[in-house]
Amino acid sequence: MVTIALPGFTPATRAGVAGLVAMLERPAQALIALDFDGTLSPIVPDPASARVLPEAISGLRALAPLVGTIAVVTGRPAQVAVEYGSLDQVPGIIVLGQYGRQRWQDGTLTAPPAPPGLAEARARLPALLAELRAPVGIWIEDKTDALAVHTRRAADPAGALERLRGPLLALAAQTGLRGEPGRMVMELRPHGADKGKTLKELAAIKHRSAVMYCGDDLGDRPAFAALRELRDAGVPGLSVLSGSSEVTELAGEADLVVDGPHGVAALLGALAEAISAQRQEGT
Repeated sequence: MVTIALPGFTPATRAGVAGLVAMLERPAQALIALDFDGTLSPIVPDPASARVLPEAISGLRALAPLVGTIAVVTGRPAQVAVEYGSLDQVPGIIVLGQYGRQRWQDGTLTAPPAPPGLAEARARLPALLAELRAPVGIWIEDKTDALAVHTRRAADPAGALERLRGPLLALAAQTGLRGEPGRMVMELRPHGADKGKTLKELAAIKHRSAVMYCGDDLGDRPAFAALRELRDAGVPGLSVLSGSSEVTELAGEADLVVDGPHGVAALLGALAEAISAQRQEGT
């Protein structure tokens, strides 16, 4: 029985403790999945400037030969996440972009055609924002398979998001897309692509000793729910929230809350050290 503790990283729930212990007992069969923005990379005003913390890359690289699977599950295009995060430095990592629609692994990208309705939404969105007299600072990020309307640069980001929410949800419905709110953003994306479904698919690839998921935003809520479903099915799991003052409602859904991306990076490093120490003791 593994009794190794991770100083500063004690889950608040019994199920979370069981998930951590199971991961330390059998790391070679474990799955570690993480979000990108707000989890591995700090949130920045311009998403094109986001970069994974160097210490997070170091932690992932240290874990790569120790655990069964490491995956990044993000709303970004998979290739963009790889480039911005230098994720190709992590041996064997799987990067699932557009919430799982795209897959990058070992330099190969697999992606389906753009979803129906996206071209119409892309054409109508600028006119809709003009009609709504969207505040200064609102801007559109084209994610290839999705469109994101960011309010972070507005004078009142939260107020702007609330004001635009209804019309954007209506546009999503009219074009066969799904409207999903996030951290000062509303995203229009395809149905059937979410992090919960993707996490369960990753967990089903092989028999997992444990599953850990790290996220920070409302888009990670389906993954937290999926992890609970996996636990109900007998797979130990640990949910980790990259904490922030912007999204506080997820704290009650996580087994462990850490201090933002720096806390996630420290957790990855602590896991690698604990697993390595255990391996050395067993030799």
